[in-house]
Order: sequence, then structure tokens, then C-alpha cells
Amino acid sequence: MDRKLLDLLVCPASRQPLALLGKAGLAALNAAAAAGTLRRVDDTPEPGPLREALVTHDHRLVYRIDDGIPVLLVEEGIPTGQVADFPRS
Repeated sequence: MDRKLLDLLVCPASRQPLALLGKAGLAALNAAAAAGTLRRVDDTPEPGPLREALVTHDHRLVYRIDDGIPVLLVEEGIPTGQVADFPRS
């Protein structure tokens, strides 16, 4: 993802800055998705693994990146509180 674009992006719900989610966070989310327990804000299941994602500064909400395009829709955000082993920093 382009660094200049990343510096401009904020969470549409909280207005917090966003950062690229690291490997440990992706692994935790993908394990929950594989188990069928990962849900979006609108309570729909996340259908598959994430290749890239953005996370809020407080690590409470994740937004997926599809084909290099951030999906910054509040209802499609993924709350991290549902994933017990999600890294908090």
C-alpha cells in the first residue's frame, strides 16, 4: 500500500489513524475466519482469509484491503475483541 495514502487514512467510525496490520494480527484473524467465528460489525461472517488489513491505533477495529483498495465501510469493519489471541499492540 502506498505510504502517502496510508498517512491520510483514518477510521470512519472513530477517526483514529490506521496502520497496516502485522503478521501476528493477520494470523489471529485468519484462524478465527477459518474456524467460522470471525464476524464483521454488521454481524455477517467474514467469508475468507485476509491478505492485508488496516488496524486502528487502539487495535480494536480492522478493515480489510481487497486488491490494494482499503474497504473503509464501518459495517464491514472487524472488531478485534472477538479474537482472544489478537495482539493488542
